[in-house]
Amino acid sequence: MVLARRYNQGAIRVRDIAYEEGLPEKFLELILLEMKNARLVESVRGAKGGYALRHAPSEIPLSTIIHLIDGALAPFGDAEQLRTLIDSDAEHRALYLVFLDVRDAAAHILDNVTLADIVAPDAAARKKKPQRKKESEPALLPMLVNGNGRSHE
Repeated sequence: MVLARRYNQGAIRVRDIAYEEGLPEKFLELILLEMKNARLVESVRGAKGGYALRHAPSEIPLSTIIHLIDGALAPFGDAEQLRTLIDSDAEHRALYLVFLDVRDAAAHILDNVTLADIVAPDAAARKKKPQRKKESEPALLPMLVNGNGRSHE
């Protein structure tokens, strides 16, 4: 997020990123090394050294970062693994089909949200088109708590 917010402002020191995000430097160094190996960031040595994004934040989907850092979309595993389970485990096929649908929906969202969208959320909200409610969808009812429509805090 820091690298995206400060895109085109030069390299940013690990210490500064760690302080701004409240992360341990060693943890952040490991993430930045993975990102460097994946050619998402570049490192700059010297007094003005640090890290910078190699591409514009608008060109980096959130899915790329999540797959790099966390791997498959947990807790559902990767799509191929789920398809194998669907084919081989008839008893649980329906459950795995739901997991695959959830995984695919999450992947679609993450593929279509960029770093630029999350560092400038107002722009992302303007970019989204409002969805019309389908005629077949039931209207949502307000949740009633203790029968009076108010929750107790």
